[in-house]
Order: sequence, then C-alpha cells, then structure tokens
Amino acid sequence: MLTLILSVKLIVEIALMSLFGQWVLGLLTGQGRQGNLIYQLFAQVSGPFVRLAGRVTPGFILARHHPLVAFVLLGLAWVGITLTKIAHCLSIGVQLCR
Repeated sequence: MLTLILSVKLIVEIALMSLFGQWVLGLLTGQGRQGNLIYQLFAQVSGPFVRLAGRVTPGFILARHHPLVAFVLLGLAWVGITLTKIAHCLSIGVQLCR
C-alpha cells in the first residue's frame, strides 16, 4: 500500500514541477516559448493534467487558465496524498515507512 501511495505522490510531484517549470520558462522566454524545446517537453508532461482540468472546470473558465486550475488541483491532491501517507505510516509504524 505504501508503494502505491508513494507512486501516486511521485506522479503528482512530477506534474507539479513540470507545470511550475513551464510557467517559469514562459516568463523567461516570453513570446518565443513555443519554439523552446524544454518548454515543449514540459508541455508534453503536464498536458494530460491540463486537459483533465479543462474537462472538470465549468465552461466560463478560459482555456488559458486551465494550467492554473491543474496546478491548484494537483497541489490539493499532493496535500491529500501526503496526509494519507502520514496516516498510513502512523498506522503501520513509522519504522516501516523508511
């Protein structure tokens, strides 16, 4: 069970870091960000989560805000998964979670 929790947490962390990196790189490169290879790599990694956020948001949310919605939802998921990991580790014993 701990392996499953850690695997899901890892996927969420990778998606969060990808969205954050994409945002920072977008700030640094400006209008030329679509031609940047690293920006495109970040977009490929975070794309499924942004599309999922676009499907769950109401229609009045603009498409350009979907990455922000995905980041917030992933952040909330990370907090929930971390709390689940803590509860699981407390139930089986902290020594077994190392």
